[in-house]
Amino acid sequence: MPHVIRIHKHGGPEVMQWEEVQLGPPGPGEARIRQTAVGLNYTDVYSRTGLYPAPLPMGLGSEAAGVVEAVGTGVTDLKPGDRVAYGNSPIGAYAEARLLPAHRLLALPDGIPDTTAAAMMLKGLTVQYLIRQIYKVKRGDTILCHAAAGGVGLILCQWAKHLGATVIGTVSSDDKAALAMAHGCDHPIVYTREDFSARVLEITGGEKLPVVYDSVGKDTFMKSLDCLAPCGLIVSFGNSSGPVEGFNLGILASKGSLFLTRPTLGTYGAKRENMVAMANDLFEVVLTGAVRIEVNQTYPLKDAARAHRDLEARKTTGSTVLTV
Repeated sequence: MPHVIRIHKHGGPEVMQWEEVQLGPPGPGEARIRQTAVGLNYTDVYSRTGLYPAPLPMGLGSEAAGVVEAVGTGVTDLKPGDRVAYGNSPIGAYAEARLLPAHRLLALPDGIPDTTAAAMMLKGLTVQYLIRQIYKVKRGDTILCHAAAGGVGLILCQWAKHLGATVIGTVSSDDKAALAMAHGCDHPIVYTREDFSARVLEITGGEKLPVVYDSVGKDTFMKSLDCLAPCGLIVSFGNSSGPVEGFNLGILASKGSLFLTRPTLGTYGAKRENMVAMANDLFEVVLTGAVRIEVNQTYPLKDAARAHRDLEARKTTGSTVLTV
């Protein structure tokens, strides 16, 4: 029987358990996939700790790649043997095999290996809606991306640079600054020794920015607002330092009629036709080399708890994959 990682209570990495599960044939509209690689994301930590609550017991993980083993009735666009990936599906990707709604699966182009796909689907689709839908980054823009050396950050920096933007990014160390620069970040700011809002003011000559992409949350949110030009947009899409709480909306007015959004991939990719279009956009920039997906850490799936510890300790850079 296949194994999965499941939690029966919220808490630290130690609550993650390696369990056998019974997996039957796919039902109508479903596909059974044998997974080969699973992506690690900070949202997995939020699920594990209960910040993103869901009924227990529960699995973890939202992106993976693998091979279709069987399809249920009504599934016409997939067949056994097809290589597929997903980044917008029901939670539970930390598994050797699983049943999934077929309409959530995306056929993988030949030029994208499974490990690359597992590392890029959730993160890459997230970047797509961040810079191609919420705010359409264009040539001549100057933007700020927090956690620029992380999985989302490295993709966002490259893609935005490809679109002609000047990219400012915050990082925690000189090594991460060098990594971000190698992936399209023009101005890395080491926030552990520099005031990023003051540096943004210097870099832009006082003009500030049209958009800030903030996945850090509590520690960066207020200063991110200070980086925005009048009518600028802050895109808050993560909480790696903790959630933003008790925010007075009047501050948006006092700082220049600012806009704030808290988006999710679940919303932007809810319709299959939207998700397919987003994935095609992502596949194009990866296949042409405009965006490089680099898997900097791998762990066996059964050692996912160790991967979580390293992620929370900020020991990882770029993308991390759990191998099956």
